Amino acid sequence: MEQYQGNIAILGSGNIGLSLAKGLVKANYVQASQICLTRRNLDHLAAYAEQGFQVSADNSYAVSQATIVVLAVLPQQLNQLLEQISHVVDPEKHLIISVASGVTCKDIRAKLSEQVQVIRAMPNTAIAIGQSMTCVATDNGHDAEVQEVTRMFETVGAVVKINEDLMTAATALCACGIAFFLRAIRAASQGGVEIGFHADEALKMAVQTAKGAADLLLQMESHPEQEIDKVTSPKGCTIAGLNEMEHNGFSSSLIKGIKLSALKAGNLYTKE
Repeated sequence: MEQYQGNIAILGSGNIGLSLAKGLVKANYVQASQICLTRRNLDHLAAYAEQGFQVSADNSYAVSQATIVVLAVLPQQLNQLLEQISHVVDPEKHLIISVASGVTCKDIRAKLSEQVQVIRAMPNTAIAIGQSMTCVATDNGHDAEVQEVTRMFETVGAVVKINEDLMTAATALCACGIAFFLRAIRAASQGGVEIGFHADEALKMAVQTAKGAADLLLQMESHPEQEIDKVTSPKGCTIAGLNEMEHNGFSSSLIKGIKLSALKAGNLYTKE
């Protein structure tokens, strides 16, 4: 991969920010020394400083040294952060990437500068193992910058560019979605215990089966129903189990949960 020549400031180095930093270095997108990680308590970043990352508790300083600025704080903390850095943001120099859910590009520009380019990215926690599903959107970012952000997040998983008005929906499906699929795997493992397996065996079997199902769709590029048809035989045990789940609202409860999460994701940030 061609190395990025500028510096990157990751403001608010929690799980997402740190995972992105590790992914960028691992993929040789940048050297560790090109990334500045910020956090109020620097003790949490000591191990990263030893690996060659710059670390700082001063967000303004980090921004002044960077060309790409990643806003990796919770939506509730974002306004305070934007106030800290607004005086050093230069629209000619900086590209702003926000991973705060429910906060529009326009919201961020209103606090920084109407001219600055803002691109939103919504990764999920599988970023920690380089398997994120990241959605990217912007209302004013140039194509070259969108491609750069896509290249960045492809170091830690798959990327889809979407319209900005779908970003809260993407939060529900991809970010919250991790928890939904984990809960389904947990339930399957509990079913496994009830039919005779030890808990650790049942969990391993459920996890690998879920991984196999996902990989089937990715590698075969097929539809779930196509693969389901291959498992269901007339009067068989699979269709009996599937129909029992559907009678109890399996699909509809998942759909309703995703819809409610999307509604909630849109209300996390207050503009004031």
